[in-house]
Amino acid sequence: MGIRAVVWDVDDTLFDYTTADREGLRAHLLAEGLLARYGSAEEALALWREITDAQWARFAAGEVDFVTQRRDRTRVFLGRELTDQEADDWFGRYLVHYEAAWSLFPDVLPVLDALAATHRHAVLSNSSLPVQDRKLRVLGVHDRFEAILCAAELGVSKPEPGAFLAACAALSLPPEQVAYVGDHREIDGRGAAEAGLLSVWIDRTGGRAAVDPPEGPRRIASLAELPALLCGDTRFGPPRSFR
Repeated sequence: MGIRAVVWDVDDTLFDYTTADREGLRAHLLAEGLLARYGSAEEALALWREITDAQWARFAAGEVDFVTQRRDRTRVFLGRELTDQEADDWFGRYLVHYEAAWSLFPDVLPVLDALAATHRHAVLSNSSLPVQDRKLRVLGVHDRFEAILCAAELGVSKPEPGAFLAACAALSLPPEQVAYVGDHREIDGRGAAEAGLLSVWIDRTGGRAAVDPPEGPRRIASLAELPALLCGDTRFGPPRSFR
């Protein structure tokens, strides 16, 4: 029956997380009088991202809960002991600046409009439901999705097959009738393919264009390419690649 639904990643797929994170952190460090401590906004963001990835890995492994990984991100980044309340307050002030920079990528609304009549839509994110539910509401696209699933509530995160299969179950569809679109070549691309979905890797930057997609995923450079790919699903053909 072909592809009947699209499940979406959020950060750096629909939502321009990298830009919001960079601009939000820069504004926050300026407001806190801390930017000079890190040399530059780029160096600060690189450290913030490194710490975020490390703390997220702890959360994904079940070592800490979602709130704890946030608090520990703050403690490690600042390099000092903080009470839970102090860490929450610092992160809360960062969120004000981060959220002021929120935006969708310009190709998101056109593709959602193009697929609205032909495909069902859901979200699967390695975040928490309160975070992504609010984000999608603020960005004005919450009502586009039948289901919003997040790792914190599911108890399983991408690239584990169970996360992708949970999204399929929420839509009451088998994996072979569902496409997954995400920006991470392994967590999203390989994970979705190994779970049996049509895996679509959105590689917006082209910086990894010389790297072949993992076995299974189709690579696109813009969401504008997605409708044609879904209509001409070559699931069992060679992976798409842009060079």
